[in-house]
Amino acid sequence: MSLPQSEALRASPPAGLAPRVELGAVPFHVQEDFLCGPAALAMVFNAAGAPGDVASLTPQVYLPGRKGSLQAEMLGATRRNGLVAWRVAPRLEALLAEIAAGNPAVVLLNLGPRLFPVWHYAVVVGYDLEAGEVILRSGRRERVVYSLGFFEFLWRDADHWAMLALAPGRIPATAGEADFGAAVVALERIGRLREARTAYRALLARWPESLAGLIGLGNTEYALGDPAAAERAFRRAVVAHPGVAPAHNNLAHALAALGRMEEAEAAARRAVALGGPMLAEAEKTLQAILARRAAAPAGRGTTP
Repeated sequence: MSLPQSEALRASPPAGLAPRVELGAVPFHVQEDFLCGPAALAMVFNAAGAPGDVASLTPQVYLPGRKGSLQAEMLGATRRNGLVAWRVAPRLEALLAEIAAGNPAVVLLNLGPRLFPVWHYAVVVGYDLEAGEVILRSGRRERVVYSLGFFEFLWRDADHWAMLALAPGRIPATAGEADFGAAVVALERIGRLREARTAYRALLARWPESLAGLIGLGNTEYALGDPAAAERAFRRAVVAHPGVAPAHNNLAHALAALGRMEEAEAAARRAVALGGPMLAEAEKTLQAILARRAAAPAGRGTTP
């Protein structure tokens, strides 16, 4: 049987990866019949400093008709609870790098044969490269040890699926700018604006010119009622990315909210001039600003 990931890891351990890690402080929740999904989430939620237990998470992810929880529900519940849901790359090396960084990971395993799979969520909390072992919280046992090869064998039928649930200010060890930005956008889209704002700030601390981070931060600041902070974020965006029309359009909105109508008009005109797929929206913004300016009393064109 070929187990290429564990074989490669044993043959050539990644430089810089700690030889042995165990996240002993990760809380344990017993996984009762069919409730391994809620229990696994409760463990990683608690490790991230968020509340959660099997009882509270079961209605969020458990599907009685399926007698289990689907991956989409696991990711969605993570976001609904104000945490960043992160899909770990389907590589054993990436999974262990996250554990080494202090991030316990939910993994999906098949405990049965391929023809009659028995799907099971567990939480990886450690590994030992010298011993060739992976350490998990699984089922009714707080500490389960598998060989790397056996773990890969159980993991492969789920296409090496793994996820993290992270506090909004934390960035995965294996994150890239674009992928992490997409994970934060998903958090923003379900309305967890304060958590998304924190995550965007963390993104920008790592990648200061990230377009997704600057636009996202500006959008969340605006939605949370702080147009001045939104204007600062959008201003950074147009400086770093002068050819991006939506950045100018959003800046126009923030400036208009601050009553700086002349500047708002200039930003809106720039967005229209740049064109692109958002041209109709930019034209709408410009027309709204022009209408406000025309309706303003003489000498009051820059007031709200």
